[in-house]
Amino acid sequence: MGKGGKVPHDRGHLLWTSAEGPSNRLLASIDRWVGAVLADDGIDMPLMGRGEAATAVVLARSEGLVAGTAAVDHLLQIWAPEVRVSWSASDGRQVGNGDEIGRFTGPSDVVLSIERSVLNLLGQLSGIATSARTWATVAPGQVACTRKTVYGLMDKWAVHLGGCLTHRLDRQDALMLKENDLVNYGEDEISRVQAAVASLEPNEDHAFIEIETTSAKQALTAALAWSQHRSTMGDVPLVIMLDNLGPETCKEVAAEMEGLGVREHVVLEASGGITIEGLSEWKESGMDVVSTSAVNRGVAPLDLTMLMDGV
Repeated sequence: MGKGGKVPHDRGHLLWTSAEGPSNRLLASIDRWVGAVLADDGIDMPLMGRGEAATAVVLARSEGLVAGTAAVDHLLQIWAPEVRVSWSASDGRQVGNGDEIGRFTGPSDVVLSIERSVLNLLGQLSGIATSARTWATVAPGQVACTRKTVYGLMDKWAVHLGGCLTHRLDRQDALMLKENDLVNYGEDEISRVQAAVASLEPNEDHAFIEIETTSAKQALTAALAWSQHRSTMGDVPLVIMLDNLGPETCKEVAAEMEGLGVREHVVLEASGGITIEGLSEWKESGMDVVSTSAVNRGVAPLDLTMLMDGV
């Protein structure tokens, strides 16, 4: 889309890697969400089985990308320690209709107690990962989700597994100045952007700085102000978000920045109204990345079923 290269929105390695699996940061999130999911299903203490030993198999009923096995592993370790699972398809693996994903063994009453929670977690996260894979196929390394999530960092983990970008993981991960923040910096949209950029100070906790702009003039002002201020900021990148401006306007803004000699100083992000159907229109827009909540919100869960032996 834009000048190429890695964008700072790629934060998924802080959650999960193929070599190490889930990070402590992700495991803490998994622990919070799994506890809430089980509590809503009436489970508030670890389950002890009274039933006979049983085996149940989780099968895919549609094609997709698996995500959430690490969350289920955590669920079993803490809440159902008598149940064991053997994964045929772990996180990040592609499955087809009818493929076995995992085989659970343990007391029948415990397996049945956790059935719905297991399927909800795997189905929701696998649906997000599958959606992300579709977006990433059209625009590899250029689509980021937002902080509009269902399962918080677990959503972002699934997006990462699918090949899209996580964007910032929380408010502290990167400094983002949005419309509500900019109100405090001036009387009009231009003076606000100028003053906000001029006030920036280095902070090693910030992976990047992002400023939201809602007009071409505001975006150009931000780029020009940053070109004068960036020498004081070290290596931290500035992301300029062009919100709801459309691919043609964004292309014009990128070209004008190029002409002014400031394009190489910033990362350009487009957001607002971006759909999978219209993603190809952004290919020639000059943007480095597009961000949308459509990657992870409102997507269909992967269709899964759990069947006990003998069914």
